[in-house]
Amino acid sequence: MCKVLKEKFINFFGSVPYITAAAPGRLEILGNHTDYNEGYVLSAATDLETLVAVMPVEGNVCRLHSFDSNSTAEFDLNTLEKPKPGCWSSYIKGVVYELSKIDNTKIHAFNAGVISSIPLSAGMSSSAALEISAGYALGEMFGIDITKEAWAKLGQRVENNYMGLNSGLLDQFSSVFGEKNKLIFSDFRDVKVVKKIKIPEDYVFVVANTTVKHNLVDSDYNDRRQSCEAAVAGISKKYSEVQALRDVSTSMLKNCREILNVMDYRKAMHVVGENERVLKGIEYLEKNKINEFGQLMYESHQSSIDNFENSCSELDYYIELSKTVPGCIGARLSGGGFGGISIHLVKKAQAELYSKRLLAGFKLYTGKDKATALICEPGKGAEKIADG
Repeated sequence: MCKVLKEKFINFFGSVPYITAAAPGRLEILGNHTDYNEGYVLSAATDLETLVAVMPVEGNVCRLHSFDSNSTAEFDLNTLEKPKPGCWSSYIKGVVYELSKIDNTKIHAFNAGVISSIPLSAGMSSSAALEISAGYALGEMFGIDITKEAWAKLGQRVENNYMGLNSGLLDQFSSVFGEKNKLIFSDFRDVKVVKKIKIPEDYVFVVANTTVKHNLVDSDYNDRRQSCEAAVAGISKKYSEVQALRDVSTSMLKNCREILNVMDYRKAMHVVGENERVLKGIEYLEKNKINEFGQLMYESHQSSIDNFENSCSELDYYIELSKTVPGCIGARLSGGGFGGISIHLVKKAQAELYSKRLLAGFKLYTGKDKATALICEPGKGAEKIADG
């Protein structure tokens, strides 16, 4: 993809890019909506990625072009504080805005070209991949040297403060810290990667897209977060040591059932259960109990249906269908939910046939013929490609 982007950049802008950076999408394997509750997540960078190439130019106007959608956008460096609603370029503009606040940073105009293999609005964190790849490329051009953790937090600030989505750090952490053939175990109280856990090489993830696009800024995402915070406020009246749902066990939560709003209780039950499933999942993987790990994925999805209510009929059908097609040992929605993707842990030797049968069944049920199924393996993290 880098060679393709370089050629397209030269043809469109008339110059060789100064630097190119790549950042992967992510798959949330276990730990749904736990990151902003100071909890645990198992995730993976994908082998699908977004590339951003940049070149400095004179003046104050930055010109951006997506070679995937063949769309061009511009913004003036004097109006960085004003995002353009609904425009992909606002993510890059937000990165520039956050970079401009770093001490002793001199921001100048640039041209940028973007190409990506990550499906949009599908729960694979295409936005974080764009933020991180743009950050790495622009950081190199502007002479900014910060840690991987700082890059991830910068991307989160773009989401939170610039785009208006009150999200956690999972997407950016996964994109930055990814490692081939390994899952990432992150602790979002200490905001760190605890360790990376090898997954059996004879299994892959089939990523099945519902084609139901979600816009998390306009969805119930922020309402779910508020419900989690309300649950903590109630639980802490009985258990003073509780600062976040990370501190709550299932038994503690059940002891607080009478003092919590029923909706807040159910949302908390999902998050508390997810934290426990992450820890149990690590134990299973380290003992090579892959079938038991797959069952946790099924339990996670059922909780999304019953408790967090962030699934949809198309996602639910994918999961039910997975139980009837040979090769799959676990499946669940991945990401914010409300549409997007399901992930299926499948034996590598059966993945191609599994994908075809899954899509055929999905089409019969929904009538949709544009759904896709991608075979993904855990991939490497973000990187700069110095020769442009």
